[in-house]
Formats: sequence, C-alpha cells, structure tokens
Amino acid sequence: MTNDTNLHLATATVLWDLQPLYSGPDVPEIQHDMTRCLEWAEDLSAGLSGQVAHLESAAIAQAVERLESIDSLVARLSAYAFLNFITQTGNATASALLQQVEELAARVGRLTIFFRLEWNRLGEEMVTRHLEQPVLRHYGHYLRTMRQFAPHQLGTAEEELLQELRPVGRSAWNLLFEKLFGQMRFGDRRRTEEEVLSDLHHGDRAIRKSSAAELTEGLRSNLHILAHIFNTLAAEKAIDDRLRCYPAWDSAINLANELSTRTVETLVETVISRYGLVHRYYAVKKQLLGYNELFDYDRYAPIPGGDTALVPWGHCRDLILEAFADFAPEMATIAEEFFIGKRIHAPILHGKRGGAFAHPCVPDVQPYVLVNYAGTPRDVATVAHELGHGVHQVLAAEQGFYNSDTPLVLAETASVFAELLVFKAQLREMEAMDARRVFICQKLESIFATVFRQVAMNRFEAAMHNARREQGELSAEHLSAFWLATQQPMFGDSVTLTEDYGIWWSYIPHFLGTPGYVYAYAFGELLVLSLYGRYQKEGKDFVDRYWQLLRAGGNGSPYELLRPLGIDLDDPIFWLEGLKVIEQMLCDIEQSLTKDGSG
Repeated sequence: MTNDTNLHLATATVLWDLQPLYSGPDVPEIQHDMTRCLEWAEDLSAGLSGQVAHLESAAIAQAVERLESIDSLVARLSAYAFLNFITQTGNATASALLQQVEELAARVGRLTIFFRLEWNRLGEEMVTRHLEQPVLRHYGHYLRTMRQFAPHQLGTAEEELLQELRPVGRSAWNLLFEKLFGQMRFGDRRRTEEEVLSDLHHGDRAIRKSSAAELTEGLRSNLHILAHIFNTLAAEKAIDDRLRCYPAWDSAINLANELSTRTVETLVETVISRYGLVHRYYAVKKQLLGYNELFDYDRYAPIPGGDTALVPWGHCRDLILEAFADFAPEMATIAEEFFIGKRIHAPILHGKRGGAFAHPCVPDVQPYVLVNYAGTPRDVATVAHELGHGVHQVLAAEQGFYNSDTPLVLAETASVFAELLVFKAQLREMEAMDARRVFICQKLESIFATVFRQVAMNRFEAAMHNARREQGELSAEHLSAFWLATQQPMFGDSVTLTEDYGIWWSYIPHFLGTPGYVYAYAFGELLVLSLYGRYQKEGKDFVDRYWQLLRAGGNGSPYELLRPLGIDLDDPIFWLEGLKVIEQMLCDIEQSLTKDGSG
C-alpha cells in the first residue's frame, strides 16, 4: 500500500541527497572530522582552561570563534548521522554512527564547557567592559544569553560529568523511543504509525474508529516501555532542575526561549480563557456531519462537500511556490532550491520516522526537510509549514552558527506564516460555498491543533512533571488520567473522549525530546495571525520588516526582535487579537450554515 501511494503521488523518488554534508556513512571524511574536532577541543582546553578571567576582549573573541568552529563541525556530523538514521531506524549501522557521533559530542562538550563556566563566573562589570568592545559586537547577544544560565550552573567537575553522561541520558532514551516507533506496526495489515494516523482523517467513520483502535492496541502493547521512558526522563529532569535550583519544571525552557514566566503564563491563560471557541466549533461540526455525538476519533473527520482528490507532489510544489512568490519572490526562490537541490525526503516508507521537520544543519550547508506525504490538503499544509522553517533557516544562516539558533517560539513564526500564505492562496481560488466552508473548517482544525491542543498538552506536561516530583513513579493509568483531565476542558461536552484516547499521550515525542516545548506552537500561531493582519494593512512595508525578523535569526531576544513590529508579548490584548481572527473564521462558518438553511 505504501509503495502504491508513493508511486501514485510521484514521491517515490523525492529523496534527499546528503552529499553536501558527507558523501556516505563510510567515507573517511567522517572519521577525519571526528578526530579533527576532538583535537581542536583538546587544544582549546589545554590553552585556555582556567584563563578566561585573564583574557583581553580580542582573545575572548578569538576563543568564541574557535568554539563556534568546533561546535559547527560537531553539528555537521550530528546532522548527517541523524538524517541518515531517521529514514531507516532499523538499520544497525546507521544507529551505531548516530550513537558514535553523540558520544563524540559529549566528549567535545566536556572539553569545551570550561569557557561557559568561566565566562559566567566573571563579574558583571568586567562582562560589560568586554561587551562594549567592537571586537565582541557580533557575539554580544550570544554571550549575554549564556549568562542568564549562570545562577543555575554547577561546579566544573559536575558539569563535565554531566556532559560525559549525555549519550546515555536523555538522548539515549529518545533514540530508543524513535527506534520503537520506527519499527512499530499497527493492526492486522502491519501498518506504520503515519498510515494509521492518516486514517483518522478518513471519511468513513468505521475506518476512523478501527484505526483509532489499532493505534491504541499498538500503544497499549508497548505501554510498559513507553511509561518507563516517560517516567525516567521526567525523573532525570527533576534531578537536573533540583541540582540547578530551577524554581519550576518549565523554568529551563522559558530561559532557553528567552521569555519571562509572566509572558508564558499570559499566553497560556489567555488561550485557556477561549476554550469556548473549540466547544462552538465542534458543535458546528457535529451538525455538519449529522451526528448525535462526536467521539475523539471523529475530530478530524472530513466534512462533506470538500475536494477529496489527492494532491500529487508536483501540484503541491506549484501551489506552495506560487503562494510564496505572491508574498515575496525571494521566498519562492529559496523554497524552490529545496526541490531542485534534493533537500526533501517525502515518501512514506517502512522504518522511516513519522511526522515532519526541517533540520537547519550548519550555515554552510542548506537545511533539509522531512515529510511523510500522503497527498491530503493537510499534507500540503505540512510541506508549506516545513518549507517556511527552511526559508527561515536559510536566511538566519547569514548570522553564523551561534546567532542563527532561533528561540523555539520564534522558530515557529515563519513556518506558520508560510502555511497561512498557502491557505489564503487556495481559498481565493474557491467559489462554491460548500468547498470554502470545508476548507476553512480544515484550517480551523489545524489552528486548534496548534493553539488549543498544544496549550492543553502543556497543562498535561505540568501535571506530569509536578506529580513525578511529588509522588514518584507514575503508572500509565496516572499519566492517562492527567491526559484526559487536561484534554477534556478544551473540548467541553462537544466531544466525548473514550477510554482508549486516554493513552494517546504516549506517542508524542515533544514531551521527551524538549520538555515544555509545545507552547511554542501556540505562540507562533497567534503571533502569525496578528502579523498577517498587519501585512494586509501595510503591504510591502510589512514584508520588508518581516524579512528583517527572519534574517535576524536568534541574534536578539523575542522581545527585541519583535519590538520593531510594535508587539507587547506581556499584553493579553495582543494574544486576544490572534484569537479574534480564529473567532471570525468560526463566525463565518456559523453564518454560512444560516444562509444555506443548514442551521
């Protein structure tokens, strides 16, 4: 079935070419670069460890440049090992290379961590003098941001030990999770996770219900492993937070995002205050489907009247590039290079990890995009989303390796904006009311998944981490109870959540890879809805300022980077602006029902 789908959609040959990183997993360049970055790290440590407090500003700049070169080379090796593995998770050789590179990264990190520790121990007056020097201007934000973690760093011996243990810590458990899902098969037809999840969007309710049962059965058969992974990583985080004196489970991610707790709480509380929009929408959807009751497996049921034809890969490409070009020709030019340069991996394959991502690699090698393309409108949106990331990563690369690393909350801006551009372009082509209504409903469901569902998942994480710290080991039943307790308020009485749905927390990788990450999606979506409204009012002037935002990468905090756009992240009114756009879309659907007599 998978091969037939790939052939039908013309994705079978849409495979990435990793040669710009390395020409193969066995080439001598890989071992040469591994040796080289380790030698560089050893030389830097031998020459400068214990000396940072005595260095002139020019010498500090040289040290940071050398560190950036080392970290960039490690990132190049890591990118190749990860991308080579993720499409063949059952390949032992690919897995071994990934593990080897992760162990190398830990060794290099142990050797170079001295700089961060010593820099963070400098007095504020000395740091200010250094950062006032032109020679350090390029690294000013990077070095200032590093110091925000100073109150939470441990002694040199402890930090070096933690670096040494990294390959057998969180990364190892995440690798186990990836391997498990890469090899897991669901139902009698032994389908992949991606195939089963895709059928939750099927028009036949019996197929949706059956696919939900298959997913649940597969998860339940591995629930003892999954619950153990979740517990272990929650415990590891609790230990790390305790040792580093973080006041809350999400303090570290908020610091990494360069956001205050107040900003995050404002976002989360504002979104929760508008859960009623979700209740209203699913009441409408129940009416459109003609159901007396909606169940969790009906959430993504297609509404009658839409186009059910699959979108071939070539048409998907054209739709996206035309929408990008209408906004900014440069955006389309950059995106087209992903297709021409073989930097996309699109087919659904056994052993390939489900989902989608854009990997930035390193500034001198263009990013790569992975999707599992099944030809649905949702898949077109996913490709647009990941290419938005890719365009952002290409532009941010101009800042260099360190400064191109964008905070997670802004990393979602370009992707969500790209997705919205494609949606608006497709909607303009539709004339029939039924088709427009269905398409808007599909977009609303995507927005709900990005805004409301992610905030609900943030509440699940809070419950899980706090309970793990207070109660110890959590059973799968405990985790399921947290999941249902935090999902149900979002749906109210508009959707019935089954007992099976209670274990669906167990397949979400974000909880493991980057704890606390998920609110970044809601941040990005609401930010984009507000930005798009400004684009409609300002035209080309907005495009220029938006382009400056993307080019800045991570060379500034979210507050600094968004200030030229007149945005106050601590003002609930700003977040409500985005939520009002969602409400207006919902009102359009409700009014269309009244006009055609369906209401």
